[in-house]
Amino acid sequence: MADVFEGRRTLLSPVLRPVECGFYRLAGIDETAEQEWLGYALSMALFTALCFGALYAILRLQHLLPLNPQGFPAVSPDLAFNIAISFITNANWQVYGGETTLSTFSQMAGLTTQNMLDSAVAIGIALALCRAFQRHQSPTVGNFWVDVTRATLYVLLPLSCVVALAFVALGSPQTLQASIDVTTLEGAKQTIALGPIASQEAIKLIGDNGGGYFSANSAHPFENPNAWSNLLQNWSQLVLPVALVFAFGRLIGDARQGRALLITMGILFAVGLVMIYGAETRPSPIFSALGVDVSAGNLEGKELRFSQGASALFVQATTGTGTGASNAVLESMTPIAGMAAMFNLMMGCLSPGGVGTGLYSLLLLALIAAFLSGLMVGRTPDFLGKKIAVREMRLALFALLVAPVLILGFSGASVLLKTALDSLGASGPHGLSEIVYAYASSAADNGSSFAGLNANTPWFNVTTGVAMLLGRLAHAIPILAIAGSLAIKKKVPASPGTLPTDSPLFVTFLLGVILIVTLLQFFPVVALGPIVEHFFWLRGSGF
Repeated sequence: MADVFEGRRTLLSPVLRPVECGFYRLAGIDETAEQEWLGYALSMALFTALCFGALYAILRLQHLLPLNPQGFPAVSPDLAFNIAISFITNANWQVYGGETTLSTFSQMAGLTTQNMLDSAVAIGIALALCRAFQRHQSPTVGNFWVDVTRATLYVLLPLSCVVALAFVALGSPQTLQASIDVTTLEGAKQTIALGPIASQEAIKLIGDNGGGYFSANSAHPFENPNAWSNLLQNWSQLVLPVALVFAFGRLIGDARQGRALLITMGILFAVGLVMIYGAETRPSPIFSALGVDVSAGNLEGKELRFSQGASALFVQATTGTGTGASNAVLESMTPIAGMAAMFNLMMGCLSPGGVGTGLYSLLLLALIAAFLSGLMVGRTPDFLGKKIAVREMRLALFALLVAPVLILGFSGASVLLKTALDSLGASGPHGLSEIVYAYASSAADNGSSFAGLNANTPWFNVTTGVAMLLGRLAHAIPILAIAGSLAIKKKVPASPGTLPTDSPLFVTFLLGVILIVTLLQFFPVVALGPIVEHFFWLRGSGF
């Protein structure tokens, strides 16, 4: 990946380099001309707007477009707005049933295409920030159009083709046939939805998107047929975020820095996994009071194909990367396990984060950690050879505060509105958790939710759409501004007083900063629902 984005020759260059150059000629792009951070940000915003317009038009004109054998009508304006926003921001928030709402054309030309492009945009943002640490007094941070083209052609598309074929071999359908009529064991007739499932499933996971072909998402046997496909799904969610961290180390010429970031991500991932698995394997007092054998732990919502361990790994991977887990699985989890998943979202999905988003979000927090540690020892703060000044910290704090403003603001408004409260699947503490989790998932571009919430209403469609859009753009643009500010600075050589940011001490300090920042922003409100719910759960009372 480092070779690809540095423009060096790779194994795929003989085949894809002519295609890449052809795209540049058709679009009038000079691949040697780089952009300042503002030009890069404007290109990103323009591209995002064009993608929104194209996807919104496909959804609203679905009834007039081809490959609609089911005869699905046009998607309603508020739902089309929500779907379009969610698939251009990598959130892929799914409040609809794909097999009952969207045509084959909408799934393929609309959702699958955007799954590819929104991940490429996130990779581009991460690359711009990487170059800021790599360069010395440079006014530019790269070319957005070149980064997106290379990310799509050389990384996302080839890997998705390989993974899609693997899913087909494991049992996922890949066909333009819309459905098949079968006779059940009871002799009844049933229509089973089909479609190009494997191809959408591949980029959904490779790009950490979420938003499956079916409403049940990866809990559906066509999307996730068996234990081998489940293992491949987990691998697919993690491979590119981890690879990008290694690429970061190579791009800046110091592999140890990439390993330090990966260790930080790995510790966060392990802690979340242990919490979820520990909570899910504990006996449920509610069922115990009914005389049910609960020695196997919480089996509610668990399929026979997967154990609590496999379910815990999948939930941690999806909430830690930003893919979005099956909502039914989340709804069936114990309160503490649900809180662990929610806490992943509050941290910004850092373990290891989504494709691109995990890297640039963690680098943002590493900047803050380096600034604080520099002040603590009485020296001018610096990070990876770049001095950190007031401008960078103001931009970092602005980017950091986008999520809590969106989450707490919209959650506060929702608990005051009857139209929002009527959508809840439960009252009391879990109802509060459903609302907070929905906006946390939207702001973090994750896409998962507690299944009890009926979010397909005008209020939730519009507000979660706004949260997803601002959660991506209002977070990414300040990061690009930081990239521009750092790239133009001189690179300061290391000295005896330089903070070793690849040391275990800095990793520990960074973990402490992540924990404290997340707790200060969210915990008093976020923990209220799960903790109170857990108290009643221990007493054996249901909600």
